[in-house]
Amino acid sequence: MTNSSTYLRYEALRTARNWPFLVLSLAFPLILLLVVGGSHRHTHLDGISFPLYYMVGMASWGAMGAVVATGARISAERQGGWTRQLRLTPLSVRSYLTAKVVTGYLVALLGLAVIYLAGAGLGVHLPATGWLLMTGLILVGLVPFALAGVALGHLLRPEVLGPAIGGLTSLLALAGGAWGPLLTGSLAGIAKALPSYWLVQASVAGLDRRVWGVEGWGVMAAWTLVLVPVAVAAYRRDTARV
Repeated sequence: MTNSSTYLRYEALRTARNWPFLVLSLAFPLILLLVVGGSHRHTHLDGISFPLYYMVGMASWGAMGAVVATGARISAERQGGWTRQLRLTPLSVRSYLTAKVVTGYLVALLGLAVIYLAGAGLGVHLPATGWLLMTGLILVGLVPFALAGVALGHLLRPEVLGPAIGGLTSLLALAGGAWGPLLTGSLAGIAKALPSYWLVQASVAGLDRRVWGVEGWGVMAAWTLVLVPVAVAAYRRDTARV
């Protein structure tokens, strides 16, 4: 377990065996896409077909929840003393954080595949370059959420973390427009400062093959730069406790 690649394989295998977590991560976004997206199959929103817009919204919400939920596993490990045991091994902070983030991404990729298949069943059609660009931007946009999950896992107790993750991801998805453009005026401007907003905007990128632009990349870079030291500090503070 002192080798980083061994630890990564262990984390991936343990996540794959956690069927309740995988099912719950996939079920809610999929059900909402089939019900809401299916009932508005022929509707268009700002020139984009509603199933496409809603598909990316549900993909963003599901992927966001999958990577942030990494914190729930971390918090449970803390309570069981596993994190303290890792402190006694040569495993570096970078290897530890990488393993957590990568396993969260594996769950997110599985969720994206399921949502994309459901979207195709609802009539969503994109060129291969559109699918790839959209997916790439979503994966980049998940970086701040993965770091937030690591930080929350080391800062909150398991009994508190579940509601915190559910509330945080739902609020960010709502503000970012995953369930529709609900915010207007100055509130819409505030939403553009959130990484969840740019996750949803990946649908536009997939449609016309445009990237986010300077603003989108800047928001994602800023959140990442803030959350990297927060996640590292939370880990070190937690594992340094006697």
